Amino acid sequence: MTTTLDSAIRHVLFLCTGNSARSILAEAILNARGAGRFRAYSAGSHPVGRVHPVALETLARMGLPTDGLRSKRWDEFAVPGATPLNLVVTVCDRAANDACPVLPGPAVRAHWGLPDPAAIEGEAAQAQAFRDTYVELGRRIDVLLELPFPELDAGELITRIRALGDG
Repeated sequence: MTTTLDSAIRHVLFLCTGNSARSILAEAILNARGAGRFRAYSAGSHPVGRVHPVALETLARMGLPTDGLRSKRWDEFAVPGATPLNLVVTVCDRAANDACPVLPGPAVRAHWGLPDPAAIEGEAAQAQAFRDTYVELGRRIDVLLELPFPELDAGELITRIRALGDG
């Protein structure tokens, strides 16, 4: 059985509410680590319109490019001619209970909820929360990248991707 994940380059949308922190970090990490195999995007259900400056600082500190990262609405990926998505991952800790956007196509959906580092008070504590979020997303993305896509049947592959959200 084939899945929407059976393709040369897998297109992944990381979805959050504000699209300023967690989803942006995930987009940058997967694009850097999965280059040639994955292409990541991010969006929000209610984007704040800017990328959080500490998210940009965290990515720069880790040596990842930040050019082109922007806060945007999920519906950019639902218009005719938009890149077909293979995987949609919600990363907000409360997004699993939100009404999920209807995106065209058969994308596999998973939830990897994480607390919002932008909600942390205090400069040092917030910077640490962003680093912690970066590390956790990186861990999950590394496991995703190690999955033997061609060897797993569709059900097992989907189960393993969704299990990454269990932390």
